[in-house]
Amino acid sequence: MLAPVIPLRPVIRQTRGGTPLALSDILEDGVNLALWQRQLPLHIAEFGALLVALNEPLAESLVIELDNEDAVPNLQGLASSCRDLEGYYGFIADVSWLVSAFACLLGARRIGVRLRLLDKAMCPRFHVDHVPVRLITTYAGIGSQWLREGVMDRRTLSHADAEPTEPTERIEQIHCGEVALLKGTKWHGNEGHGLIHRSPALQADERRLILTLDWLA
Repeated sequence: MLAPVIPLRPVIRQTRGGTPLALSDILEDGVNLALWQRQLPLHIAEFGALLVALNEPLAESLVIELDNEDAVPNLQGLASSCRDLEGYYGFIADVSWLVSAFACLLGARRIGVRLRLLDKAMCPRFHVDHVPVRLITTYAGIGSQWLREGVMDRRTLSHADAEPTEPTERIEQIHCGEVALLKGTKWHGNEGHGLIHRSPALQADERRLILTLDWLA
């Protein structure tokens, strides 16, 4: 009698590249982070810096419904209090492009959009997201941090004393402007292997402007 064939699980890995095509790697088995290493256009970077300098509270959420892959995301009202700031419309155009690209890549028709200006770490402990996939990008300030597979025992994610403490050696950094797609535990085939990541610690005078997109349906 032949022994049953046990399928091998793909090696968990992370990929990166200098063009938007790098984001398509998230569709590959075993990839739990696809990173587009982009630099923000100057006018968008200046808008983010200006918004941070104003230090006004900003915490907005909306759900985008797309009827088809050619639909233009309706971002009316997003950060409307900043409409008079130079670079605002360029910023909105960039968010719109990211929403469209996210929808096209995943076949998503319902997308959750969150825009936050943060003065402290929103998720300071290393954790995994219980979602299929999430897009994260920072328009101003320091980006999110993540760990390669095996750096931290997943069974100790809730234990502060188990977290790595050598940032230059073991903790990876997403830079401002870069676009990251993070697989969570609800991606079929990625159960138990969501990317381990956290919000960075901020100094008393630091702020960060962060956008996240969630695949809702």
